[in-house]
Amino acid sequence: MAHRKLGRTSEHRKSLLRNMAASLIAHERIRTTETKAKELRPFVEKLITLGKKDTLHARRRALSILPRKDIVHRLFGEISPRFNERPGGYTRILKLGPRKGDGASMAFIELVDYEFKGGDGPAPEKPAKAEKKGKKTAEPAEDAAEEA
Repeated sequence: MAHRKLGRTSEHRKSLLRNMAASLIAHERIRTTETKAKELRPFVEKLITLGKKDTLHARRRALSILPRKDIVHRLFGEISPRFNERPGGYTRILKLGPRKGDGASMAFIELVDYEFKGGDGPAPEKPAKAEKKGKKTAEPAEDAAEEA
């Protein structure tokens, strides 16, 4: 009874965890249900520990688990070196409110050193550009006339 079934077959569950781990490594923070986040946490922490070894064997093991090669490069090149001095506990789960559609409890799972940069909200509106004056469009024509 070590793991949650998440209402899926074993193949589907394994695929779900692999893809969620890749998303977490790529974005450093993802929003999911609380149950999936709790199941993902040990999966990702084992991958980060594997990345700290940085051997050929460790890279090949990570490639067999993670779906894309660029994610493995990010894990070994950027993510794992940040946690070299840390003995474990690389992720945190922040609980959110219930989901509007079905009431499932939602949570963020993120790397411990993640810094929020404000990218999750709507983009700020840009100020309207000032209209061009007729003078600016006429100046190049005058310059051309002077040169001729």
